[in-house]
Amino acid sequence: MTILRVGVGSGNPVKRRAVELAVGSAGDDDLPGGPTGVAVESVPVDSRVSEQPTGHAETVAGAENRARAALEPDRDLGVGIEGGVAGFDGADERFLIMWAAVTEGDRVGRAAGPSLALPANVAARIDDGAELGPVMDDLLGTDGVATRGGAVGALTNGRVDRAEALAAAVSGALGPFVAELY
Repeated sequence: MTILRVGVGSGNPVKRRAVELAVGSAGDDDLPGGPTGVAVESVPVDSRVSEQPTGHAETVAGAENRARAALEPDRDLGVGIEGGVAGFDGADERFLIMWAAVTEGDRVGRAAGPSLALPANVAARIDDGAELGPVMDDLLGTDGVATRGGAVGALTNGRVDRAEALAAAVSGALGPFVAELY
């Protein structure tokens, strides 16, 4: 019996659930080594980027840093997930973005999840140096929105589940490890 050991570079239960959804959706024959089971472990690590990553480059770097840190010392795959705020060419708004990275030590797979336009008042507070989670908590009168539905849930009135959105990014980042096309 071989167990694929997967480290998630975060203590956030939503990020762990996203990885469980992503690796659970791949058939055992698709996962590296054809395991008979998967064990997902949360590994709180430092992303080595700012608390509120801005731009795709910083957000991707945070995901990659988390993935590499979660791999050590005895895991088969490391997964990093990072949320950020960025612009897109051709659009005036600022967007909530999400990136995932997966590594087994030699290769790194990367993919993005859905992006949502931020309301102007939220974007202005981020531009002034605030972090998205606390801004959303303030606007919603909650505490810890990032460990539940997140901004994506609030901005879609629950139509987009944060764990499922992050799982889409993780599933894409798993591509080089599960698809023969790479």
